[in-house]
Amino acid sequence: MLIRKPADIPSSEITSKGVYLNRRKFLAGAAALAGAAAVNVAFPLSAEAGDKIPGIVKGPFSTDEKQTPYKDITNYNNFYEFSTDKYEPAGLAKNFRTRPWTLKIEGHVAKPKTLDIDSLMKLATMEDRVYRLRCVEGWSMVIPWVGYPLSKLIDQTQPTSKAKYVEFTTLYDPSQMPGQKRNVLLWPYTEGLRMDEAMHPLTLLTFGLYGEVLPNQDGAPVRIVVPWKYGFKSCKSIVKIRFTEKQPDTAWNLAAPMEYGFHSNVNPNVDHPRWSQAKERRIGEFSKRPTLMFNGYGDQVASLYTGMDLKKYF
Repeated sequence: MLIRKPADIPSSEITSKGVYLNRRKFLAGAAALAGAAAVNVAFPLSAEAGDKIPGIVKGPFSTDEKQTPYKDITNYNNFYEFSTDKYEPAGLAKNFRTRPWTLKIEGHVAKPKTLDIDSLMKLATMEDRVYRLRCVEGWSMVIPWVGYPLSKLIDQTQPTSKAKYVEFTTLYDPSQMPGQKRNVLLWPYTEGLRMDEAMHPLTLLTFGLYGEVLPNQDGAPVRIVVPWKYGFKSCKSIVKIRFTEKQPDTAWNLAAPMEYGFHSNVNPNVDHPRWSQAKERRIGEFSKRPTLMFNGYGDQVASLYTGMDLKKYF
């Protein structure tokens, strides 16, 4: 993975959130009106980054740790579909189209479905959950995600007895995602979980952060968040969920199997071949802190791995 040290950018040089969101809404509204006049049809404006998500309730499992500022969450991103540079996705994804959007659910399920993003968002009560997100490169964030347990969606599809794993697939569209024009990974990006991991109440089908619709560079319009695993397990901009009998291939495991195992649980006792995992640095902080087993969620998830050699199944 490419690593770059965060730049020290004075806050005075950063456009305030309210200003840039209001400017985007004004431009989007003007474009919509112009288009409607041309075809004599009035189209409603779709939800976009910065729009409030209504009806959010406080979710369980939240950490009480200091939250990472919005500007850091939205300007320092691992999103190789746009760029391997962590500062570039915010700019490259600004025109990424997240409406219309559908999610296809298939495989070993009694009720396969294809749902549009608005139907997905209305499927269950939205919860605010403050989760840590840990990257293998030694940095982490604390983010107030908005979504609901993935199990709520899975229950709607009625997986069969053959469904042992869940595979997630990201959109493949090089015309919008310039990083897909490079062979840094085998596209489209795929990730996977065991069924019990996918059904765990910590695993979040995610649509927003800080109470608002997900910014494009953070995985809009829908992503997975699996807080006890490394961040690359939390597949972004998902278009397909497939239930499988065999363990699915995953993008990073295919690219570097000796470095990225299928389970990818945060384990400070297993070093990445090129760096230590024992400590981490929160974005915006100078000093490092010890990395916690299962990213601090051991009380909730350790039982999933009883009897497993977590150094072998890393």
